[in-house]
Amino acid sequence: MINDIKNDAESRMGKSVEALKHELVKIRTGRAHPSLLEHVQVSFYGSMVPISQAASVATADSRTLTVTPFDKNMIGPIEKAIMTSDLGLNPMSAGTTIRVPLPPLTEERRRDLTKVVKHEGENAKVAVRNIRRDAIADIKELLKAKDITEDDERKAGDAMQKLTDKHIEAIDKILAEKEKELMEI
Repeated sequence: MINDIKNDAESRMGKSVEALKHELVKIRTGRAHPSLLEHVQVSFYGSMVPISQAASVATADSRTLTVTPFDKNMIGPIEKAIMTSDLGLNPMSAGTTIRVPLPPLTEERRRDLTKVVKHEGENAKVAVRNIRRDAIADIKELLKAKDITEDDERKAGDAMQKLTDKHIEAIDKILAEKEKELMEI
């Protein structure tokens, strides 16, 4: 029973770390990468879909993305979606493709993005701690039901703390790498 709770908590904590990695991919560092536009939603015939379902996104060079809509009538809505996104990009349509130049990051913008990275990291840490709290509550329920002893409960609590510390350390490592990447010129 305790192993089931530990395994469940470990998989959920791992998912929180993966979610953080996925969120940090969206934060641009100065290099053009198609994943920058992954979270941009565009109105495609009445429904909101990710830009990748309405167009192909490619890297033209290190500072430019090209977006080629599958339907040429979608150029306007895609351009608008990129403009209104939180990325601060100004797309330019060139015939059937949209060119998205990435401006070089200023020192101030780098600091702002670092704050965003730290905020995302703190959210991930809170998620991991919440998972720990839920697992410990489940363990206490087992103790109340007299399914485990107090020693088992204490050992399981210590194991949950070690698991939490391991995942928090992984989050800190990911954040440090992303901040270093952001502050590079």
